Amino acid sequence: MPDIITLTGLVGTTPRNIVTSEGLSITSFRFASTQRRFDRSQERWIDGDTNWYTITTFRQLALNTHASVKKGERVIVTGRLRIREWTDGDRTGTNVDIEADAVGHDLGWGSTVFSRSISTSAGASATPSADTSQPEAAPVEAAEADSTPADDEKEPALALPF
Repeated sequence: MPDIITLTGLVGTTPRNIVTSEGLSITSFRFASTQRRFDRSQERWIDGDTNWYTITTFRQLALNTHASVKKGERVIVTGRLRIREWTDGDRTGTNVDIEADAVGHDLGWGSTVFSRSISTSAGASATPSADTSQPEAAPVEAAEADSTPADDEKEPALALPF
């Protein structure tokens, strides 16, 4: 069973995107998460150790991450934790990687504007275009906005998949 982890922190490197020969988009970046605590005796916040992770995203998430996330931004990442030991001659180390399921800006530090992407059959992202086949909606008058539609005018309830 995979270990799922959610982290908040800073994007430490410019996200790098590659596309494999099979057409799989992969974006990765380094991520820094620093623990902080308030020291009552000093009346100030104290930074603890910084943990570094390699974040890897795939497919549409990779494309959206590459287009949206920049070095130095505060983000939230949720994904599967992978810890790997390595040896290179006389050097050894540990890599801590996260295969991300979700990446987004940390709105506790700023604001962002969401723009939905449309997947094409090739797996690429396209920006939605204006649909000119539908007539423009008429402005709603104040009296109409406060009125309740008759039963035959109400929209059908949405059927949720759960």
